[in-house]
Amino acid sequence: MKRKTRETDVTVELDVAGEIRTGDGVLDHLLTALFFYMGREANVKASYDLRHHLWEDVGIVLGEELRSKLPERFARFGNAAMPMDDALVLVVVDISGRPYVSAELTFEESEEGFEVSLVREFLWGLARSLKATIHVKTLSGVNAHHVIEAAFKGLGVALGRAIQESGKLESTKGLLEV
Repeated sequence: MKRKTRETDVTVELDVAGEIRTGDGVLDHLLTALFFYMGREANVKASYDLRHHLWEDVGIVLGEELRSKLPERFARFGNAAMPMDDALVLVVVDISGRPYVSAELTFEESEEGFEVSLVREFLWGLARSLKATIHVKTLSGVNAHHVIEAAFKGLGVALGRAIQESGKLESTKGLLEV
């Protein structure tokens, strides 16, 4: 999947061997963790003007790529409680056709490059294009790097579970608007 605007040029391909090179070392590190814990190989390339635009657009393109690969019937729900040193983060995903994000990421010690506002932009881009509800909540944590990386690892596990093929349509309505 590709998105090219005046602000960014982003390509995300799942299930292909490749590398992750966005030009932002923190985002590369977090995407590497996300794809590893999702159990998927990925090729991600990007150029950008501002980090804000990069993080949002990578989220958008990833959501589009995931949506294009959804099986006809998929598990819909996924969750993970992810520890990383001092951090413990809960991530829950519902691919239901209703985009929403609740990101409660808190920590005491900041670290250069690990910014909650960028994580929110990524999550909202992903939620809008995947048409998913995503909740991320810090249960404990001191270090920004640990909390945010635990969130991305947990998101990988939760997405991996939610996109798995299911033997039935996961909706009491008999319809998913994805």
